[in-house]
Amino acid sequence: MKVACVACGGTGKQVDDEGWQYKCSVCRGTGLRMEGESTKVLSVDENNRLLD
Repeated sequence: MKVACVACGGTGKQVDDEGWQYKCSVCRGTGLRMEGESTKVLSVDENNRLLD
């Protein structure tokens, strides 16, 4: 069963403190996730931007 992504609120986008929008790394921009699907913790900087 698919459920709304909690990380992006179902929008498929995440926004940093400066208003830049990024594709949600949790749901890969779909806004939906499979219930019970595992996630991995990613490294971010002080502005919550992903560190590659």
